[in-house]
Amino acid sequence: MTVTATYGGTGIARSDRTVVVEGNHYFPAEDVREGVLEASETHSTCPWKGVASYYDVVVGEQRNPDAAWYDPTPKGAAQEITHREAFWKGVEVSVT
Repeated sequence: MTVTATYGGTGIARSDRTVVVEGNHYFPAEDVREGVLEASETHSTCPWKGVASYYDVVVGEQRNPDAAWYDPTPKGAAQEITHREAFWKGVEVSVT
């Protein structure tokens, strides 16, 4: 199974090693295309995963604010998402 994330018609991540949590595919950081994620000031808190930080997804002139997130220090039950990013908000994630 290969999972691909696409934004604006451009592939931004591809992996056969994603971890699925709450229906979201978390891609290993090294499987995300370099240069498409820019740090955001946005953060959110999940009671069981911890504090998430966000990225803007940038492809060419297109910017999708807060369309990717990661948990820099996930709580114990979510350790499997360490060093992984997930996508939403217009980023298409497909499984082949």
